[in-house]
Amino acid sequence: MQNPNAWRQDTEYLNIVDDLLAHDEVQKLALYPQHHFSNRLQHSISVSYHSYLIAKKIGADEVATARAGLLHDMFYYDWRVTKFAEGSHAYVHPRIALKNARKITTISPKEEDIIVKHMFGATIALPKYRESWIVSLVDDFAAVDEYAIPKAYLTYFKWQENIARKMARVFA
Repeated sequence: MQNPNAWRQDTEYLNIVDDLLAHDEVQKLALYPQHHFSNRLQHSISVSYHSYLIAKKIGADEVATARAGLLHDMFYYDWRVTKFAEGSHAYVHPRIALKNARKITTISPKEEDIIVKHMFGATIALPKYRESWIVSLVDDFAAVDEYAIPKAYLTYFKWQENIARKMARVFA
């Protein structure tokens, strides 16, 4: 597993996203849980940075990928509680994120596509750019990495504790 703070030492990446990270609106994402074991800011940085690395490696637009990846989940509500008449969370939150992103920076058409279509699979909006595909796939991987893997470890350790308790009773 890669160092989750590697992005902090990557000056090229930081030059791309520092202006966004300086915004209170982006920092406020740290107040919202994401995938149970992380917060929305950690998740957004992870998606942004890993997408940036992939885009850079394949010669895609790493700037648009990094910036839109950071802004893709820029919404301020608990999706488990808040519901919208306009549709599912998978449909609504990318549009809210785009609206919020436009309040703090200029968004290119490619960045718009990345943000709005990052939920492909849960929605039917087909990504137009390879950068949109990258963020969508990395976002899916991040969800597994941030939820399923920690959950599996917790389940394993609880199972080990139960065995240890049973063994203690047997040998007591």
